[in-house]
Amino acid sequence: MPLTPRSLLLALALFLAASAQAESVKVLVQSSPLAGFQFYAGRELWDEMKVGDALALVREPDNRHDAHAVRIEWRGRKLGYLPRKENRAVAAEMDRGGRVAARIARLDRHRDPWQRIRVEVFVVL
Repeated sequence: MPLTPRSLLLALALFLAASAQAESVKVLVQSSPLAGFQFYAGRELWDEMKVGDALALVREPDNRHDAHAVRIEWRGRKLGYLPRKENRAVAAEMDRGGRVAARIARLDRHRDPWQRIRVEVFVVL
């Protein structure tokens, strides 16, 4: 699910409804396959990764293939990217200085590399 004005309003409403003692609220805004698994460190790291592990999202505005590129890393190692057709809203939020987070939502030894890792992206309020 891409980041939309409606999802941002929902995130704000959830934030306001949260306890004043809460440090932050994470709102799921997107669930996507990992693009590029077969080209980066995914295969060699596969046995170490676990569902729920934190992922780092890194903007690559100078990426020659995609100006909206968002690189995905696990423990400092590049796993791939958010898919090009699903990265624009997350890239825009990151460019605005918004806080985003990600985690591994699913690991599957599927033959299709696009089906091996599912990533969940959150806006952090």
